[in-house]
Amino acid sequence: MDRVEENIRRILDGRAVEESQDLCDFTLKDQNEATVAKGVAPTASPNYRPIVKSTVTYIVVGALVNEDGEILMMQEAKSSCAGKWYLPAGRMEPGEDIMEGVKREVLEETGLEMEPTTLLMVECAFGAWFRFVITGNVTGGVLKTPKDADSESLQAKWIKDLSELNLRADDIHNIIERARSYHARKNEPWHACVLPALYPHKKLLLRVVVCIRKRSNNRVHILLSEKTEVHLPICEINPTRNLHSTLKKFMTEIFGADLPPHKPHGILSIEHNGKPEATNDGLCLTVLVSFRKPLEEVGIIDKYTWLEVSKQLGDELLERLPKNMAVPLHVLR
Repeated sequence: MDRVEENIRRILDGRAVEESQDLCDFTLKDQNEATVAKGVAPTASPNYRPIVKSTVTYIVVGALVNEDGEILMMQEAKSSCAGKWYLPAGRMEPGEDIMEGVKREVLEETGLEMEPTTLLMVECAFGAWFRFVITGNVTGGVLKTPKDADSESLQAKWIKDLSELNLRADDIHNIIERARSYHARKNEPWHACVLPALYPHKKLLLRVVVCIRKRSNNRVHILLSEKTEVHLPICEINPTRNLHSTLKKFMTEIFGADLPPHKPHGILSIEHNGKPEATNDGLCLTVLVSFRKPLEEVGIIDKYTWLEVSKQLGDELLERLPKNMAVPLHVLR
């Protein structure tokens, strides 16, 4: 079981878990069969494959804050919203990884070069639309002025008071609030720097780190799958359903219809590569989930088991449970 603990440590450090691409406990085919068994028609093809700008949409957002608490904004050039203001953001291109995408968008729309430091938030709609909010440091470039206007943007500015602007949409208020809170955190507890790990995936995957305490010794235990080989449970994300639905169905598959109350705390890691183009456009989100009930009161179905982890690793996992200690996962619809 040393390999399992090593994989958990890799996740906590933001590194990829280098496992077989065939490890999947709840595929789209399995999900469809479970749906049909309830007399409901399936909504996703079991042969679904994510392809950027075709069957999956990845959006990157740069949320940059300067020493004065000002947020970097850009003025739209697109005819549908010309003159309105928004954070530098846009769709990732085929063959890009997440960090390449956000650096490109920030440079194109503001004229500034950035170095990403951490994910601040991940948003998703259904299972095939993801928005990655990333903050970082300005490392170069020249702020775009009206004389530099092009098809990407009209200009960019550091803004203190958003009420001064005519915004393209109000959905960025929460993003800006989180970015400012992160940069003003000082000694407040907050998750460590989390950046996407470069690792190729052909599918959209959800890996869960499910932790629970055992009443008899108060030690932290982690859920494992014993299908084919021992590993952290992983399922395919249904592209036609929201991520909460996918997670709940997966947890029900593991724990049965009497699924005890549980809490998803957020994302511990993201694995994505995007290269070669149209071949590895999938990703893997690792989400931390906890039970309040003790292990003795939570039953599991065959092919899953609990592993007692070392006290040190257990304490590290418990440290990720409070607010802001994992990257928020916001499911929009």
